[in-house]
Amino acid sequence: MEEKINLEETFDKLEETVQALEQEELSLEESFRLYQSGMELLKQCSQAIDQVEKKVLVLNDEGETHEF
Repeated sequence: MEEKINLEETFDKLEETVQALEQEELSLEESFRLYQSGMELLKQCSQAIDQVEKKVLVLNDEGETHEF
């Protein structure tokens, strides 16, 4: 089973992918492969952020919690 990487590592890999895409000497095939990889990383980031947002609760003045 593949271990999930954390959000910071995912952002780092996404940044590396963007930098690789900016290289002028890439073939079209390699550009498509990197683009696809970047889109998958972006999806993972979005899902991780959504999960965190669902867990964030706000404590109000009465000591009750509600979703942020």
